[in-house]
Amino acid sequence: MRLCTQMGYAGDIAAALEQVVALDRAGVDIVWVPEAYGFDAVSLMGYLAARTERIQIGSGILPIYSRTPALLAQTAAGLDWVSGGRAVLGIGASGPQVIEGWHGVPYDRPVQRTTEVIEICRRVWRREVLTNEGAYTIPLPPEQGTGLGKPLKIITRPLRADIPIYVAALGPKNVEAVAAVADGWLPIFYVPERADAVWGASLRAGAARRDPSLAPLEVAAGGPLAIGDGLEHLREGGRAGAALYIGGMGAKGKNFYNDLARRYGYEREAEEIQDLYLAGEKERAAALVPDELLERTSLIGPAGYVRERIEAFRDSGVTVLSVQPIGPDPLGSLRQVREWLS
Repeated sequence: MRLCTQMGYAGDIAAALEQVVALDRAGVDIVWVPEAYGFDAVSLMGYLAARTERIQIGSGILPIYSRTPALLAQTAAGLDWVSGGRAVLGIGASGPQVIEGWHGVPYDRPVQRTTEVIEICRRVWRREVLTNEGAYTIPLPPEQGTGLGKPLKIITRPLRADIPIYVAALGPKNVEAVAAVADGWLPIFYVPERADAVWGASLRAGAARRDPSLAPLEVAAGGPLAIGDGLEHLREGGRAGAALYIGGMGAKGKNFYNDLARRYGYEREAEEIQDLYLAGEKERAAALVPDELLERTSLIGPAGYVRERIEAFRDSGVTVLSVQPIGPDPLGSLRQVREWLS
């Protein structure tokens, strides 16, 4: 079981970057650099490539709508080269709120687009002449452009033709597609005790279609981490974020995180949280986030308890433990988990 963590979306970016340098020395295997609608992830990843030595640097995530498939492939290849083979391409469809509201691009065919992006990236890295017909038409046909487009292949030679591609996905069809074609899966609000009931059928269906030349699917999941007695109150730090996702990331009938909470069995809470959040009652919405959800999506408590939670994640199929260290000794907690996983 490997260990990964994620930089924050905002706040003190300089401090966050310096923390990654410390995480590199602490033995963390992967750091995910987010983007959302803050700073672009790629600039920060290039900076980290120069400042670190062994940690893998992943985009967590680059939306598939904000860049062409070929540019995603070029970006990953460039980051892989400057990092000496440590790049991980993390992608996802994001959601209509960001894609249409920030990028001004229609949010359509997310499953098909994700699958095609993965295939196009791999073909670029193999230095194949690039053509595609589907959600992406490459080259662009004459009736849609100047008629001067022609098939090309990447000029430079990528360091690797098999840069790992991880995909953030939640819906049944999305997860099935990820299990069929991606190298790794990035779920959110992952409850190991309910993972099979929620995602098991999709994962098995995708695995049945998986190319045998691909390694088994990696699953990166976990939650906030703090090891010690009397730290259970730190779970409360996740309450506002959970309310934001369940209540505010999308609209009525179009919120993937709200749908997930319902599939976990929190139908009433999910509806009330969304109603309150969209009405501007954010604190009241946060108060309704189930305590059980906060506990099961975190690793906070005495050492014995945290070890039990790690085993619950492992037993559910998680291969990369994803933690966000908090509390009085975040680096110490990370080093302790690293020792347990070794």
